[in-house]
Amino acid sequence: MNARPGARPAPIVLVADDVEANIELLRDQLASLGCQVVEAHDGPSALAQCAELAPDLVILDVSMPAGDLGVDARETGFEVCRRIKRDPRTARIPVIFVSALNEASDRLKAIEAGGDDFLLKPQSRHVLGARVRSLLKLKGATDALEQSLKRLRALQKARDDLMRMIVHDLKTPLTSMLATLEMLRDGDFGAIDERPARALSDVEGKAEDLLALIEDLLDVSRVEEQALALQPEPIAPGALLAEMMHDWGLRFRQEQTVATGEAADDAPVFRADKTLLKRVLSNLIQNAVTHSPVPVTLALGARRDPGGIVLTVADDGPGIPEEYHELIFQKFEQVQAPNAPRVRSSGLGLAFCRVAVESHGGRIWVRSREGAGSTFHIQLPLDPAPRPERTMRTGEQPVVGA
Repeated sequence: MNARPGARPAPIVLVADDVEANIELLRDQLASLGCQVVEAHDGPSALAQCAELAPDLVILDVSMPAGDLGVDARETGFEVCRRIKRDPRTARIPVIFVSALNEASDRLKAIEAGGDDFLLKPQSRHVLGARVRSLLKLKGATDALEQSLKRLRALQKARDDLMRMIVHDLKTPLTSMLATLEMLRDGDFGAIDERPARALSDVEGKAEDLLALIEDLLDVSRVEEQALALQPEPIAPGALLAEMMHDWGLRFRQEQTVATGEAADDAPVFRADKTLLKRVLSNLIQNAVTHSPVPVTLALGARRDPGGIVLTVADDGPGIPEEYHELIFQKFEQVQAPNAPRVRSSGLGLAFCRVAVESHGGRIWVRSREGAGSTFHIQLPLDPAPRPERTMRTGEQPVVGA
């Protein structure tokens, strides 16, 4: 059946039956529905036609020659259906069984094999027409959705590739700018007064913040692509928390933050990439200090967990509404807490935390209520397992946040 110019192509229906009269009857009925019919007379040829033509619908008899399928002839249709549904190339093709078998067990086998419908011979023209139209409409919608997903994935890849290219190209000139600013501030080009020196220090600090953002972007991309190699080393929880308290001591005094760091007696030594883990903790501390309208009280902790160890960063800040607890870990997403000061943020800090923790085989989550502070939990195994190769799942987006 040839389609008219500009018209939608006729749907292809594969009819598999070893009785020519049955095929002819179905051919006439399907032709009246505007379908193009192809035929097969045994199990292997039905599978071959499916793989070659990718029909829009398959109508199967149950009993027909099995060839090399390794089943009894009375089970051929069921085996053909199972193989159609197992093959990713044909799995979405709907299958209608048309059989003289009328036992409940036969209908059950058809369902278990993945069949979409079961009609008895001789089939009613009207019932067959209704079922065929319904399944073809469903197949068309499924195919359209799959095409939309493919286009979406292509757009996401193009966007992410462009972002990586821009970020990578930004890093080199920014590094040169930082070096020049440092030389200016240190007087390598001549002495400068106190006020210009303070201005240069301020500019240098902002440039370092921008460089840190670029590093976050690059590291998020590397972790998502499995290209960031971990460098695990033994870490004592108490020493780690003491180091974080020392690193942030000046900032805590400047922000009037009251901070404590305490590891439980049973907190075990564990292995992790210390540089990445300190950046994760620093991001959480930065969020707590920055997003509160008043000085906060901050508590860093570590304790043993059945899965390894749990590190916590708790604050008494404005808190996070429950509906945002997952959203904040998504890339470029930000949530402004009530009464919190507005700050310039990329929405990458918690994104980086999540991918860095997950790269260790761990997980990160938050417990918080609006107006009642927040506690971030980082659960890590005692030793990160080797990371398996992975491919992006359909519709998956890189995981990242606030």
